[in-house]
Amino acid sequence: MNILITGCNGQLGSELRLQQSAHPTHHFINTDIGELDISNQEQVDGFVAEHQIDGIINCAAYTAVDKAEGDKERCTTLNTLAPAYLANAVEQCGGWLIQISTDYVFNGKAYTPYVESDTPSPDSVYGSTKLASELGVSKFCHRAMVVRTAWLYSCFGHNFVKTMLRLGKEKPQIGVVADQIGSPTYARDLASALLSIVEQGVQPGVFHYTNEGVASWYDFAKAVHRIYGIDGCEVLPLHTSEYPTAAHRPPYSVLDKTKIKQAYHLSIPHWEDSLRDCIKTIKEHE
Repeated sequence: MNILITGCNGQLGSELRLQQSAHPTHHFINTDIGELDISNQEQVDGFVAEHQIDGIINCAAYTAVDKAEGDKERCTTLNTLAPAYLANAVEQCGGWLIQISTDYVFNGKAYTPYVESDTPSPDSVYGSTKLASELGVSKFCHRAMVVRTAWLYSCFGHNFVKTMLRLGKEKPQIGVVADQIGSPTYARDLASALLSIVEQGVQPGVFHYTNEGVASWYDFAKAVHRIYGIDGCEVLPLHTSEYPTAAHRPPYSVLDKTKIKQAYHLSIPHWEDSLRDCIKTIKEHE
């Protein structure tokens, strides 16, 4: 198959590129803004047709959650319109699309893990545009699959793990929110799961994928420092009210993964095990 990867220089896109050699029967076409502007419908239509694309994994997105509150137009273009263009274009080729979505489609007021059939209720511009992308890709491509994930980190790009490592080396004390609960997700694990899905056959519909286990951001930060070996920085727990942000964060955004595990027979690692793997890789490249 000819498989288009968008956003190939981001966290997830970079992890997908690393694993493509293990899937030699497929031809991967890795693109970022320099190769393909997914917000340009004419360009998308031409690119997909010219390269005879059989499937798309859309990793491109506007992910600056707080900035999005004051940049709704650009956020909507990248997170809502562009995925719809991709879905429409690949539908003309009879292909499939995997759209990456987010826990931010929920308001976080639940107290048990969200299942795919729970009614979304986003409380931010970012969440609203991502929910709209889910509806859009499903409308324009009958083989569209939505994979919601959360708290994504990687050896690549900017993310919470790398920020905690930097601050832990620079500062004697930091405060981290302790009343927001979710599941940290290693982008390498998600990339592996997505390629397994491609091999087994993309099923339309909404699925959830994060690493196993739950944590607060405070727990996550403490684990980052413990596993790396940082002991000169005190991590203090904060309430959300002590760390105001432009965008509302879901206080509880744990996603139930039963559906994707049963459909694709996936074995998902615990978040601490995957964090150890990520930090080991980071250390090897320092």
